[in-house]
Amino acid sequence: MLINIHLIVPSLFWPNVSQTEIYRDLSMPALETLLAKSIANEHPPQEMEIWLCNAFKVTQQQNNWPIAPIMLHIDAPEKIKTINRDYWIRADPVHLRIEQNHIMLADSGAFEISEDEAEQITQYLNQNLKCYPDFKLLPLQPCRWYIRLPRTIEIQTYTIGQVTCKNINNFLPAGKESMIWRKIINEIQMLLHEHPVNQARESCEKLPINSLWLWGGGTLPQSIQSPYTHVWSRNNLPQALALASNARYSNLPTHADKWLQNTISGNHLIVLDMLSEKAKYRKALDWRENLSTLENNWFSPLHNALKKGEINQLTITSIGETSLQNFVIRRSNLWKFWLLTRPLMFYAR
Repeated sequence: MLINIHLIVPSLFWPNVSQTEIYRDLSMPALETLLAKSIANEHPPQEMEIWLCNAFKVTQQQNNWPIAPIMLHIDAPEKIKTINRDYWIRADPVHLRIEQNHIMLADSGAFEISEDEAEQITQYLNQNLKCYPDFKLLPLQPCRWYIRLPRTIEIQTYTIGQVTCKNINNFLPAGKESMIWRKIINEIQMLLHEHPVNQARESCEKLPINSLWLWGGGTLPQSIQSPYTHVWSRNNLPQALALASNARYSNLPTHADKWLQNTISGNHLIVLDMLSEKAKYRKALDWRENLSTLENNWFSPLHNALKKGEINQLTITSIGETSLQNFVIRRSNLWKFWLLTRPLMFYAR
């Protein structure tokens, strides 16, 4: 039985390379062995959304990754057959905070928003922005809002992953129609400032929803191709890409041993994204705990499975803020005794 596994692990290494103490007393024998015995290569950094689009042969449309229409496969599957060539763009709720001369963005990884709150806010904004006839927010999920337009708009955006915990001044929409959309967003920020939902949230010491982030615009791609026979993830985008490309999809098991019990032959993509949010928001202790959990639940069992010949090849892709690293390990590599195991921080870039 031929089984190849591709693990994608965003933020496998702590983003601040100068904080070497974060690796102190972290016991990671399986992961360190796998990395030491691998054939490694390094590439420029990219967010996981972009890596996934590239992996599934999704191309940019006017410098935008068309994630909004792809996500309809799970957020509004009933609309897939009727959207024709309509243009969809995400308009996700975010929290902006002014720090000195910067405006920093926090996505829904930093706050929770209920379905009722999303409905109240979007209805209020739709009512107050009727002067823009094509503007209508659709809260298909509490933290994922959409706008459906009858034509393609000339605007270039950045994915929300690219701007989370960043200064948004460097990532504002550009393009021929960007000014009108910046104006709309400015009006939305003013409308949200005193909204009752935000007043209630602040009284409960919750982050207010004080802006929207436009991204992921495009029309539904004509073809999406999966290099994988099966996708395993708790993240919604891999699920949508699997559905769009007719690949099999399953929710991620909690432990690799459970996964190995029922695995069939083929090429498997496993998305382990438990570290990403912790790294972006610099939650060091949580990052360490999650990494230890991955060692016990995934790296160690997969290392043992590779030694036993239960899997043929294991690829680990680490997506970081400054680089993307691929580590490819075959069973025969494990017996190369001259490849010495190094501490995890050796691989941090």
